[in-house]
Amino acid sequence: MDTKTLVEIAGWTGAVLILLAYALLTMGRLSARSFAYQGLNVVGAIGFIINSYANGAMPSAALNVIWALIGLVAISRLPRRAAPVPATTE
Repeated sequence: MDTKTLVEIAGWTGAVLILLAYALLTMGRLSARSFAYQGLNVVGAIGFIINSYANGAMPSAALNVIWALIGLVAISRLPRRAAPVPATTE
């Protein structure tokens, strides 16, 4: 597969993921504070970054770098699940 095709796949995948995240949020299926929502946005933005940069669309690439960073900050602030406590054998 050539580079141009991979760039197009990255862009379309990014578009689908960001639209899916928004649709699921709007339908109440995801919370904006969920890892799934933020993850879809981050991965989608990365697809857009690849496509925009490769096509010379620097404003779009910059926007999506910021979009991805916002998502990564949101993910870093999500509550951590407590690690399972090992069972004791007494």
